[in-house]
Amino acid sequence: MRTVARVTAVWLAFTLLAAGQRQPGTAKPRRNVIVFVADGLRHGSVNQRDTPALWQIRTQGVHFRNSYSLFPTFTTANASAIATGHALGDTGDFSNALWVGHATFDTGNYGLASGTPVPFIENNQQIGDLDAHFGGNYLGEMTLLAMARAHGYSTAAVGKLGPTAIQDASVVAPVNGKFPSSPESIVIDDSTGGSAGVPLPARLLAEFAKANLPPEAPQRTNGYPATSRYSNTNAGDRTRPGTLAPNTVQQQWMADVTTRAILPMFQAEQKPFALVYWSRDPDASQHNEGDSHQALSPGINGETSTAGIRNADRNLRQILDWLDAHAAIKQNTDIFVTSDHGFATVSRREVEAGKTSAAQSASHAYNDSSNRLDTDKGTFPSGFVAIDLALALNTKLWDPDRRGEGGATFRQVRLDGEVWERPQGGSGLLGERVVKPDGSDATAIVAANGGSDLIYVPDENAVTVKKIVEILLAQDYAGAVFVDDKYQPVAGTLPLTAINLVGATALPRPAIVVALRTFYLHPNDLQSAIQVSDTSLQEGQGMHGGFGRDQTYNNMAAFGPDFKKGYVDDAPVGNADIVPTLAHILGFEAAPKGKLQGRVAKEALTGGGNARPINLKSDASQPSRGKRTVLKYEELDGIRYLHSATLEPEK
Repeated sequence: MRTVARVTAVWLAFTLLAAGQRQPGTAKPRRNVIVFVADGLRHGSVNQRDTPALWQIRTQGVHFRNSYSLFPTFTTANASAIATGHALGDTGDFSNALWVGHATFDTGNYGLASGTPVPFIENNQQIGDLDAHFGGNYLGEMTLLAMARAHGYSTAAVGKLGPTAIQDASVVAPVNGKFPSSPESIVIDDSTGGSAGVPLPARLLAEFAKANLPPEAPQRTNGYPATSRYSNTNAGDRTRPGTLAPNTVQQQWMADVTTRAILPMFQAEQKPFALVYWSRDPDASQHNEGDSHQALSPGINGETSTAGIRNADRNLRQILDWLDAHAAIKQNTDIFVTSDHGFATVSRREVEAGKTSAAQSASHAYNDSSNRLDTDKGTFPSGFVAIDLALALNTKLWDPDRRGEGGATFRQVRLDGEVWERPQGGSGLLGERVVKPDGSDATAIVAANGGSDLIYVPDENAVTVKKIVEILLAQDYAGAVFVDDKYQPVAGTLPLTAINLVGATALPRPAIVVALRTFYLHPNDLQSAIQVSDTSLQEGQGMHGGFGRDQTYNNMAAFGPDFKKGYVDDAPVGNADIVPTLAHILGFEAAPKGKLQGRVAKEALTGGGNARPINLKSDASQPSRGKRTVLKYEELDGIRYLHSATLEPEK
């Protein structure tokens, strides 16, 4: 009898370990969930040869064939949606670079000096500083990982610096000006183990030691000098091609940390778990690729970009192999695969095939912040939107990222004489005199981002807004223009509500969002997309952020006990639908502040009905200067999925 009892006890312990703790009063096991994000992976880049692991999830589970990124199609913006299930009007994460309404680190958080009011927020300290200014969680909405932790789950976020921390944003909020010494969850990224890294719990460091893993993240150099073609950080410059190598060394460490330390620790804790893994590749390799220097072809369709895609797939394969080796855990784990956005090849000269820009900003050569020639005449400088607006408004341009001479708050950007300058990071403060550290006395503020830019008007002057719109509509690089509803009607533009950018956020909302032009080398081939880009990257490298279908068409798939097998979902499904769908599976309920929530993709779940066919709709603005902004979208269950937008001739 004792033997039977002992066997029964062992069987019960194994069952709890495999399934996680059962919900009180039910027989349903508490599922584990893994969200795998391949940053910048295009839907058309997934195939059986280059991406066998991604292909396996797509073909054996649910293939979301009509998937959607959120516009603006930037990393932190979509990271906020993947984390919370809310559109950008609620999270306030409108792009990677934002005007935040204050000088960053003005409270001395992390021991850093007060800095720019237009930060690039792919940085844990920037995210934590935003948390400190906006109630401890700048997103304003609860993340999936925070929900899971509140329900007794073990949680972790691993991967690319910036979007990884966003998955659990409140964890990096400063305590007494520093990261919490004992954070509630695990955040592992490029900065782990360094002075800017989020501390790791002692129990995880013990797992590192057992697995003989170094506790400090490798850099993206792959062990080569930063200027080597084999360093993934090497973006090249106007005369020198970029990298030939994917981000293999750093991401191999992260995959090893996940499968040799985090998952074994979760297994030992005998609790259900929620894990987000954010692969920097193929984004990093597509941005910096050196296969197409100063040429639009092959662009991001060369071998380096393909190597980055394969690198991400290897990371997923390693996680799937761990699950295969732990079959009981696998059968209780749902996996959701997504990418934050699509991608395109950078144009810094052409505005359509065979036609170069006539913009005034492109008619000069430019020096960088070190007074070295940075941009040749005939090429868009980084910051060209801010430059053209300053020239057309006949006002000065100030660099938010550089201090001025003689104690001036910001450095004036030289836009006359023999030597022209560009803003260091592309963003700019416009006005005759800008002295407030938060930039609020600027006439307008441009946050340069790549395929689209945000324009803020701090004093909310409607006349200024309309002047800027008129200037933008006259530019041959403008692809679509959207203006805050409070200023509407503005001819030639559509309102921000049309693209889900007005919601509950407390962060400053841009007055204007301008998407830059997209065109295709081969009609109807999204892989051949070219994006005019406000960036320091070179012609032929990679960028996103625009409003072509090439960038809103990401890659999404799901596999696990709660998802259908071998099912193709033709309903629109987007990054904001991931949290509602997984929360529905897990039985979580959030208390949302905003109303811009995604939907539960019930048609993809076991027992759910089939997807309904949806027709593509369009909205068009009133014309101005013979042009109008046209938006294409799909709508399901009250959710608007943004397909593409263009600036078209008046009909």
